[in-house]
Amino acid sequence: MVSVLSLWLPILLSAALVFIVSSVIHMVLPYHKTDWSKLPDEKGFRDALRNVPIPPGDYMIPHATSNSERADPEFVAKYTQGPVAIMTVLPNQSPTMGASLLLWFLYGVVVSIFAAYVAGAALAPGARYLDVFQFSGTVAFVGYGLALLQNSIWYSRQWSSTLKSVFDSLIYALLTAGIFGWLWPAV
Repeated sequence: MVSVLSLWLPILLSAALVFIVSSVIHMVLPYHKTDWSKLPDEKGFRDALRNVPIPPGDYMIPHATSNSERADPEFVAKYTQGPVAIMTVLPNQSPTMGASLLLWFLYGVVVSIFAAYVAGAALAPGARYLDVFQFSGTVAFVGYGLALLQNSIWYSRQWSSTLKSVFDSLIYALLTAGIFGWLWPAV
């Protein structure tokens, strides 16, 4: 068994590497540019919503508060008539990435801590590189990728966008696994 604390270096290094590679993936590589679409009349949509004081949060349109309301013919008519949308409203402010980038790095640390915990509980010091790679990489992939599928299953996010992000998660997991395999404590 290997303690999580003794794996502090691979935890931090893998989180930092995932942070850097994810930045490159999203800023340099073109395949995420189609994840979001522009509304046909963005100006009209923005003008219409500007007059409605919507606080930041997640919204579903139309919205039902119960299963019985969801079955009500009036609600079904709203749903059929449209529009139907799931929407996140952000605060009105200049776009900043600082807090999101910090949270993304901390998320990488948390995923790496779980990878360290599982690999450390299963393997001893001096374990083979491939064994460390398999345990830590599997946990990292689960942490980075599998929960993303729920967004397409339940919230109708485009499968193409979700699968691209799951592919990114595989890259992050492989990087995490490589760092853990490389820096695994010797006997």
